[in-house]
Amino acid sequence: MIYRTLAGEKVSQLGFGAMRLPQIGGKIDEKESIRMIHHAIDSGINYVDTAWVYHNGTSEDLVAKAFKGGYREKSFVATKSPVWLIEKDEDFEYYLDRQLENLQVDCIDFYLLHALNRGTWASCKKHNAIDFCEKMVKKGKIKHFGFSFHDAHQVFIDIVDAYNWEFCQIQYNYLDRKEQAGLDGLNYARSKNIDIIIMEPLRGGNLVEPLPETVKELWKTAGKQRSAVEWALGWIFNRKDIGVVLSGMSTMEQLVENLAIADLNGPDCFTSAELALIDKTEELYRQNTRIGCTQCGYCMPCPSGVDIPRNFKVWNELYMFGKSETARGAWQWIDAPVRADKCTKCGVCVSNCPQQIAIPDELANMVTDFAG
Repeated sequence: MIYRTLAGEKVSQLGFGAMRLPQIGGKIDEKESIRMIHHAIDSGINYVDTAWVYHNGTSEDLVAKAFKGGYREKSFVATKSPVWLIEKDEDFEYYLDRQLENLQVDCIDFYLLHALNRGTWASCKKHNAIDFCEKMVKKGKIKHFGFSFHDAHQVFIDIVDAYNWEFCQIQYNYLDRKEQAGLDGLNYARSKNIDIIIMEPLRGGNLVEPLPETVKELWKTAGKQRSAVEWALGWIFNRKDIGVVLSGMSTMEQLVENLAIADLNGPDCFTSAELALIDKTEELYRQNTRIGCTQCGYCMPCPSGVDIPRNFKVWNELYMFGKSETARGAWQWIDAPVRADKCTKCGVCVSNCPQQIAIPDELANMVTDFAG
């Protein structure tokens, strides 16, 4: 295992994400999950990531069980504050104390304000989240604190500029270089000496299966043959300025494969030709999109409240990833009031679209596509 630095701590470059643990009947398969976490730690992983909300609130309890028998002493534990549940300042410590009980620890090594966006960041500021975290460090309940993020680039910049953060966690992979925080956000955070945790390196599995035939053919031209997982993880491990890369592994087979990749791929593991091949791979994925929306936002605001760019982004990804179940499930992540099916076909957006897209008709086509 290759180790890096995160908030001054020596951490494995591959972290174990406890968000997609194996299940039986819709509940965590405890025996197999514990076996996987033990194997991960025995193989050199020393960073286990969980959260209040994972697996309907049972992930932290499972991690506590896996840490018995000396495994807690071999690994850092990271979990996250459910900031969307905070209604008053005191709620932060209420949930933290519950999490300490769930994890059966006296101190959480890495504590994150979870999934910050414009709204939850405003709430965090209102309820003095940073002051709370600083006090908890002094009390010894947490060791390091930072935040995870899901929103637009400028929101990320605003949060980064608000405090001297030790670390942050962002979604990043070779298709998300311009999404959310993106590459520019990553570089900006590093310029502020903020360490980086990467989540969704495989984009929820979409960069593994199904692979477009054009991508398969392109990869055959590479001098060194790699699996889809190795292309995706290796591309991130190639960077020198990354701390931990989290992978939510659901099977022992996935864990074993990821461990092997993490053992063999570190900073500068890709040649310039391989990096160029990944750039071409991104181009091929984006050629499979359904509609020519550039996300410019000129169609907004919609009188009916529809988030037109976001809907079209999700629709394009449905085609980009071969109509996979994961891509199809993204429809559920769009809040109901802003989904495509709320379009009233008023037509206000059409004249504002630089691409001259028949937006109301295409939104209707999208609804049909996702219903099919």
